[in-house]
Amino acid sequence: MNRDLTNGDPEKVLRQFCIPLFGSIIFQQLYNIADSLVAGKFIGENALAAVGNSYEITLIFIAFAFGCNIGCSVVVSTFFGAKRHAEMKTAVSTAMIMSAAVCAALMATGLLLCSRLLELIRTPQAVFADSKLYLDIYIWGLPFVFFYNISTGIFSALGDSKTPFWFLAGSSTANILMDIWFVAGFHMGVAGVAWATFLCQGVSCFLAVITVFRRLKQMETPEKGALFSWGICGRIAKIAIPSTLQQSFISIGNIVIQGVINGFGPGVMAGYSAAIKLNNLVITSFTTLGNGVSNYAAQNLGAGKTERVAAGFRAGLKLVWIISLPLALLYFGCGKWLLLFFMDSPSGEAMHAGMMLLRIVAPFYFVVSAKLVADGILRGAGLMGQFMTATFTDLILRVILAVLLSETALGATGIWCAWPVGWTVATALSLIFYRRGSWKTSA
Repeated sequence: MNRDLTNGDPEKVLRQFCIPLFGSIIFQQLYNIADSLVAGKFIGENALAAVGNSYEITLIFIAFAFGCNIGCSVVVSTFFGAKRHAEMKTAVSTAMIMSAAVCAALMATGLLLCSRLLELIRTPQAVFADSKLYLDIYIWGLPFVFFYNISTGIFSALGDSKTPFWFLAGSSTANILMDIWFVAGFHMGVAGVAWATFLCQGVSCFLAVITVFRRLKQMETPEKGALFSWGICGRIAKIAIPSTLQQSFISIGNIVIQGVINGFGPGVMAGYSAAIKLNNLVITSFTTLGNGVSNYAAQNLGAGKTERVAAGFRAGLKLVWIISLPLALLYFGCGKWLLLFFMDSPSGEAMHAGMMLLRIVAPFYFVVSAKLVADGILRGAGLMGQFMTATFTDLILRVILAVLLSETALGATGIWCAWPVGWTVATALSLIFYRRGSWKTSA
């Protein structure tokens, strides 16, 4: 159901809107976690390394889908908050057409350059074939990834965070069962993991798109909106391109880091693959809550209620810190047992690498979560330059330090130390940009 975020107590409104988003991203991450878990438990350590290795490349594709999601969501939120429903419908169809074009270009590029990308990150021969197989199947499913992301962005823009939650809960549960069925039952190996994800994402995408168009049809307007608008396309692109660049460069940075990790062998690769899934579960959850803050800010700025945005920032900060506490304690104290979910009889090298990564980054979840809430306000107000400055600072620091510290006596542990430094500096920048208050006049 559509929800107006411009009325009511800001903390209550944001909490009710964001908690289903948090639940949704937990299930979204279960797709990748299930893939790694089944690969590690039912196939072996090399299969886990192959899925984790491929995952870093899939993040590039996800970056473009994420950018389209955010661009569409912010613009639709602004029109919805301003009660301009005809233009809002045009924004939806424009975003769908844009996404189809971007998706087609990415599929062609990915199928042509898949092997080359795997070579660039120094993928060991022991996992190369499985990595390529997983990627090829994933690329054919990109339309599902794109249109599902656009649909969830529209639901969020309309203040509805519950519908995508139910889609994801069902499809993620089905994905886990199909992973086990294809791998343990049919002995399909890494291909079974990839095809299970492909099929489940396809079903959830179809249902989400159908529901979006039914929801929009119920919103009657005096005049029929245009199918496509270059002006609205430009507004979406203004948000989408920086968001895509942000995620793309983060993915490229992660690929560089993956290349450094690959130099330490399959053991460290497997440990990193398991631990980074757990870490990404947290970071992606905070990012999604930040996206919820963006929708909240965009609706209120569209309605001219700037005083509610500052209250929303405080409420968002409180929410992410409440979530950070149990997750930081869990990862720091129980990382060993969590890693064992992914690895069956892991080597000592794999276990040590995964545990060190979790113990180093977990205490800094309080820091990075504050950055992502502040980023949500900046993005909702369209201040993409400031948003990108903070994000790229984090990325550049993490990549440079990972490369340099890996050459010291710290070895692979030096790579993990780069995360807290990048997060801390970038958080300081995001908070400074927010405190300057330029978002009040930029909507």
